[in-house]
Amino acid sequence: MFPLHSGNLDHCRLVSSLSSHKVHKVSKTENVGRCQAMSEETIRQRFDELKAYVGWTDLDAERVRMAAPLLEPHLPAIVDDFYAEIERHPAAQQVITEGATQIERLKQTLIGWLHELLSGQYDEAYAARRWKVGYRHVSIGLAQIYTNMALSRMKKGLLRALRDSWTGDSDTLQNVIESLSMLIDMDLTLIQEAYESEHNSLQQRTERLATLGQVSGGIAHELRNPLNAIRTSVYFLEHAKNPNAEKVSEHLGRIARQVNVANRVVTALSDFARQRAAEPSPFSLQQCFAELLETQPPPEKVQLSLLIPEDLPRLVGDVDLLRIVFDNLLRNAADAIEDSGQIIVAAEQEGDHVRLSVRDTGCGISRDDLPKIMEPLFTTKARGIGLGLAITRAILEKHGTRLTVESVVDEGTTFSVMLKAEITDL
Repeated sequence: MFPLHSGNLDHCRLVSSLSSHKVHKVSKTENVGRCQAMSEETIRQRFDELKAYVGWTDLDAERVRMAAPLLEPHLPAIVDDFYAEIERHPAAQQVITEGATQIERLKQTLIGWLHELLSGQYDEAYAARRWKVGYRHVSIGLAQIYTNMALSRMKKGLLRALRDSWTGDSDTLQNVIESLSMLIDMDLTLIQEAYESEHNSLQQRTERLATLGQVSGGIAHELRNPLNAIRTSVYFLEHAKNPNAEKVSEHLGRIARQVNVANRVVTALSDFARQRAAEPSPFSLQQCFAELLETQPPPEKVQLSLLIPEDLPRLVGDVDLLRIVFDNLLRNAADAIEDSGQIIVAAEQEGDHVRLSVRDTGCGISRDDLPKIMEPLFTTKARGIGLGLAITRAILEKHGTRLTVESVVDEGTTFSVMLKAEITDL
């Protein structure tokens, strides 16, 4: 349970066997490194805050120290009671691998922890050792509830022993009981706070690893197809005997297209990771789309209509970032069209802004999926890593605007955004 001396790990495992709660384990070295990351000075400050909150004084420490000679003879019995309770649980037998020898070692470790509790020395080193207990419980998978119950049982045993051994007046006894209770409660608070801190940190690390796994899986899926296509074309070019110029050109073109596909995946990840600040300046929406469609023309199955008025004012924004937005919206629209369909890009001025909409006649988005489509790594596509709309939303937020969406299943989807227009004084 608590002590961090030679038998502590076995002791923790013994109590943790009573819990079905599972926590991902980390190595002992890794756990100690994290404990050291929280400086003893920081822990001392937290311990001082707790002391101030409950009104702990040097007089309380003296009272506990005064009670120590009365309680120490009872510590073996309290520890025996603790282990007797544990041994009534069949699951506890799973961690007793050395029989009576191991139990005796664990008992001595716990007695040492109780001696320290009664020592009267409650400095930063004492607080740091209590704090490390919480970290250790996470590393071995011990639910905090069992620490609470164990402390409660031992607290009950200590207070009972104190009352039975006390020969002084009742008022002083009550003061000693209050001081000892405060100390145990502060111990528990430190342990629990450390447990929660490390447990939350562990959850975040686990979530980051899960996210990395999702991203890795998506990248692998996205890159495997173009790489396979490139490999087959390279194989043909290396092994074909006297291929004609048309066939060579066909395979070189195929390689170039698949390199572009792979590059889009890498670019999406790079754009998402970089998230640089927007650097707005005036630019032409017509010219931006013309350049975009020259390098990324729509698929043959798609009929694209650009409804951008000639007299539309220039926009004010970071054209490089907004080009990513427009590209993502066009590719999303094209991906939504299964056999054939239409994409309509329309822009119209509304006051000092321009409303840009991208509408497709594709499969539409279900009501359940609609709230999630801009979350990172969410995708309804068979191919894709789910970063396009997340990147789009982040870029538009940098421009002080947002993306709206309307969709009807089997009819199509419309994405719209309001962008700042350049207004010149006449």
